[in-house]
This record gives sequence, structure tokens and C-alpha cells, in this order.
Amino acid sequence: MPKNDDVVDQLLSSGQFGPEQNGTVVTRFSNQADVMSSQQPDSPLRRCYFRSHLESLVTGDRVVWRDGDPDGVISAVLPRTSQLERPDSRGNIRTVVANIDNILIVVAPEPEPYSELIDRYLVASEHHQISPIIILNKCDLDTERVTQVETMLTPYKDLGYPVVAVSANTGQGVDELSVLLTDRTSVFVGQSGVGKSSIINTLCPPAQAKIGKLSTARAKGRHTTTTADLYLLPGGGSIIDSPGIREFGLVHLDQQQLARGFIEFRDFLGQCRFRNCSHKDDPDCALRSACEEEKISAQRLDSYHRISASLGYV
Repeated sequence: MPKNDDVVDQLLSSGQFGPEQNGTVVTRFSNQADVMSSQQPDSPLRRCYFRSHLESLVTGDRVVWRDGDPDGVISAVLPRTSQLERPDSRGNIRTVVANIDNILIVVAPEPEPYSELIDRYLVASEHHQISPIIILNKCDLDTERVTQVETMLTPYKDLGYPVVAVSANTGQGVDELSVLLTDRTSVFVGQSGVGKSSIINTLCPPAQAKIGKLSTARAKGRHTTTTADLYLLPGGGSIIDSPGIREFGLVHLDQQQLARGFIEFRDFLGQCRFRNCSHKDDPDCALRSACEEEKISAQRLDSYHRISASLGYV
């Protein structure tokens, strides 16, 4: 029996545990997790062990647990309403967070954003039916650089995706963002250094999330957040800070799922002359025709081709 199971059995055999109750995983460690009580969310977090068959436990999971002294025990994980996944270093699909309502895609003038990463997050959110919100942070920086990012984000506004410009330094846009997050569970994603933790501290000062400084050498963020952490919002709802990642893998999606993740493509899919159309050089391609007629943006179609090529589909 794995060592962690031995610890759980020893704890349970002590008989010094309270009744079963519901809770939410706030932070997952290697063989333990901090749990927030559903009955008393403002009470101190409780460190809990869990058995090896619950290995997939992640931040945001709703669990059944029993309190103890000094540690509690998680006995079950409740069904998930949603989950966000990404491949690990070995290419295996791993759930990152669970029970999410919003995915908050944070970009900033620095580090320099690129549309392909935004599109990867949007495809993932569409696939998992999680509502996306794009956040332009550091909007108080140099006007020209902010304007360039706003121009890049215009196609997303045209598609109806919410785009909110905020500044963790000045507070601009924070109230507007807070309204969108009330009574919902939201996860922050984006490149390291875009200021996710700074926004979290502004929305929820008690979080005291770690703030990393951009590398002055290459303007790439240092990974200051190593685990996903959940924080309660003062006005209701919760937010999750996820580890900074510069790429978001979609290897678990097939080519059709990838294309449908671009919502403006959906009306044209299946209308190409060839069923296996690559949407590049094939004759009578409905997507390419739609792009020429400005019904879909060239930026998004180019992004689709780059992602499709990275997955080996073309």
C-alpha cells in the first residue's frame, strides 16, 4: 500500500475525526491539499491527506472530507461541472483546475503578447464550455504599445468576446472586471509576467499573491506561481491563480474540434469542396473565401493554420 494510504489509515484509526462535510480544494500539494469548508468558508483552511486513488485531485475540486487534529482526510471527490486540461512534459493530458465558470486570459504590452496563445486558450474554453474573458492589463503603460495590443484584440471584440482593459497600479477597469466575476469561479491564465497575481491582489488584497518582476534581460516573466491557488472574492465568487505557462497544448483535440474552437468558422465548416480540406491551398475552400470576403479575420485564420501545423494536422 502506498505510503500516503498508510498515513490516512493511521489517521482514521485514531477515531478523532469529525463528521463528513463538503469543501473545496484551495491548493493541491504532492500528497496533501488545503480544503475550504463549504459550511464555514471564512474559517481557517484545513490541511488534508487523501488516498492514492484520488491522485487527480486539483484546485477547485469539490470534495467530501473529515476534520481532524492536526490534519483532516479527504474521502471523496464530487463530480466536476467543468475542467481545464493541458498536456504535461510527457504529453499526458493532466487536469489543471476544476469547476470553472470563467477563464480569464490576461495579456499585457509586456511581455509581448501573441494571438496564437490567446486563440489556444479560446479553443480550450470553447471545447470545455467555459466562458472566456480577455483582460488587457498594464493599460497605464506607454500609449503606443497599449494601442498596438488593443488593435490585436479588435477581432476578439468583433466576435463578442468580452475584453476589459485594467491596471493593477491605477485601479482602472477593476470595478468593471469585478462585476463579471461576482458569484462565479474564475481562473487566470496567460504568460508569466503579465500581472495575473497583481490583478488578484487588487481584486482580493487578503490573497497576498506572489508578484514576480519581469526579467530585465529578456522581458519574460519568472514563474513565481508554482501551484494553482483559490481565493475568495469580497463580493462573492472565487478566483484561481494558475502556474504561468507560455504555451497551451491542445493535443487532446482532433482537427475538427480545433476548427470548431474558432467560433466564426462554424458557419463555414463542411462547405468546402473537399471533406479533408486543409483550408490553405485547396480549391473552393469555404474558410478562405470567407476570409477574402472579410467574414473571418486573416489573423485568426493564420493562427488556426499555425496551431494546426503544430499539432501535425497539415
